[in-house]
Amino acid sequence: MTLRYQTIPVTAFQQNCSLVWCDETMDAAVIDPGGDLPRILAAVQQQGLTLKAIWLTHAHIDHAGGTGQLARELQLPIIGPHPGDQFWIDGLPQQSQMFGFPAAEPFAPTRWLADGDTVQIGRQTLNVRHCPGHTPGHVVFHSPAIARAFVGDVLFAGSIGRTDFPGGDHATLLASIRERLWPMGDETVFIPGHGPESSFGAERRSNPHVRDR
Repeated sequence: MTLRYQTIPVTAFQQNCSLVWCDETMDAAVIDPGGDLPRILAAVQQQGLTLKAIWLTHAHIDHAGGTGQLARELQLPIIGPHPGDQFWIDGLPQQSQMFGFPAAEPFAPTRWLADGDTVQIGRQTLNVRHCPGHTPGHVVFHSPAIARAFVGDVLFAGSIGRTDFPGGDHATLLASIRERLWPMGDETVFIPGHGPESSFGAERRSNPHVRDR
């Protein structure tokens, strides 16, 4: 048995929404359902999965915009992010208008996450790291079993998350990357919030924003 995943780009921002599931129970969680819910649910059906939870890395509109509707329609618990993103959740209606997204339904997380927590789907457990900087409440989901990390907008292939939004902080973001992501190991492949996958080792060597001096 192992953890499997499928990444589905959603919204005009081409945000990487990920389905993660236990291949023994076929129970699944959806990470960052920012929108395009029919596309996400079609993938759930195609893989033969039972959707059990929504996991959020942070509450920007392109990552969280579909959360309220999906949770209401399927009676799903919303897990995450960290309480530092409460103000982003509160501001989802304004974010919808600002970026031309469909109106986002309000929601309240069923369970907030903190650094060192774990989340479970089927018989698979992932570790939670609090990685502020892009937003104050940003979290990352790490599966040591398959050496994968779902990092939202903390780190990208060749780039890092923006820090010019309210609550963002460049030095905090760099510390999150170096102190929380790098210890997961160079071989760990990460699924970013946008763009292609990469590995922490590749970014340590070549990413101009965070490469080892």
